[in-house]
Amino acid sequence: MAFDLNNLQNKLAGKDITAAIIGLGYVGLPLAQAMLTQGLHVIGLDIDPAKIEMLAKGEVYIDSVDPQKIAAALKDQKFEPSSDFATLTKADFIVVCVPTPLKDNNEPDLSYVEQTMHNIAAHLKPDQVVILESTTYPGTMRDVVIPLLEKESALTHGKDFHAAYSPEREDPGNQNFNTDSIPKIIGAGSSDALTLTQSFYEIFIKDVVPVSSMEVAEAAKITENIFRAVNIAFVNELKMIFDPMGIDVWEVIDAAKTKPFGYMPFYPGPGIGGHCIPIDPFYLSWKAAQSGQATKFIELAGEINLSMSDYIIGKLKPALGKPIKNSKLLIIGVAYKKNVADQRETPAFPLMKKLMDDGAAIDFHDPHIENILPARQYPEFAGKESVTLSADTLPAYDAVLIITDHDDIDYNLIAGHSRMIVDTRNALRGRDIIASGEVVLA
Repeated sequence: MAFDLNNLQNKLAGKDITAAIIGLGYVGLPLAQAMLTQGLHVIGLDIDPAKIEMLAKGEVYIDSVDPQKIAAALKDQKFEPSSDFATLTKADFIVVCVPTPLKDNNEPDLSYVEQTMHNIAAHLKPDQVVILESTTYPGTMRDVVIPLLEKESALTHGKDFHAAYSPEREDPGNQNFNTDSIPKIIGAGSSDALTLTQSFYEIFIKDVVPVSSMEVAEAAKITENIFRAVNIAFVNELKMIFDPMGIDVWEVIDAAKTKPFGYMPFYPGPGIGGHCIPIDPFYLSWKAAQSGQATKFIELAGEINLSMSDYIIGKLKPALGKPIKNSKLLIIGVAYKKNVADQRETPAFPLMKKLMDDGAAIDFHDPHIENILPARQYPEFAGKESVTLSADTLPAYDAVLIITDHDDIDYNLIAGHSRMIVDTRNALRGRDIIASGEVVLA
């Protein structure tokens, strides 16, 4: 029996559809909230029972999600948090928002996507649309996802079910944009799938941008993030070039950005973090290598960004006036960006690891992260607790390193009572602060 296109179009017109979201993290849960706000019935699936338990009680674990909206949707029986993939049979649209990390050799790790597709295939039925939002390399949908679904479900793509790709564009902590106001790119496996997917997202997203293929949508997402990685590497390199010349790179950027055209400011820091920017260049490099193409420019940017922890340590050592071994150091901020509680791929961890390997004792303070969650590459930090800042405790540290410049950190307290500060974010600039010790820009 052919896909019943008219039936699903009529359901979309009346908002009488059920969407299943797999993966209720920084992408999936805000997406669920956007759908619920428009009255859709949403099944929220996650393999973490703690998340499902919290959501079932109307509690949330992501700042941008309103617990009152979740509680109201639960009361109205519009939201169904679950770990049971059998509930997928009730869905018209299945949206996948699972991690796409790297393997130890920096090759793409699609294991989460593949396992999710196994779970979907076990319950896939005709007239459903499967959409992947996870960031990945061009060709993932056509070469990996669709063949897996067809093989394990015995259904045919384009005849029994449809597939599409719509890359997530969440920016945690950004107060100017949220899920429904960020334009949504969509690419699909057929013209019917594109029409259905566009109509679906237009219910809860203000601006939907259809493109000609799934590969274009996949490539657009990876291009956006590599653009940022390359430009951050550029200003990080400028920082290292200008420093011995006695030139303040932040002042240079402020001056350059007064040009109203042809320039876009990016800012240096201790490296790059988050799920996308540190990961995506490797996804494209791997894919390019499959066809014999080199990605020299992208790989060079990655090398520069990864080298920033060494640069910071190089600035710390001479200023410290003593060996790093047996020094007591305080890291300010372990989140990957300011004003969020997200530690994914944070540049703080490789820096902390290198300092500990050199014999330093490391503490951290982060108002958004009370305890460090387990991280695959840095298991030694799991459970480490944020310390409290005070006029009594700060002088005990040989140096304080500002890695993440959260707005709600008491920089006056830090500056007034620290023996030395290494500022990798230029966080003290422009503040009415008098430092009691040396301040090193790194």
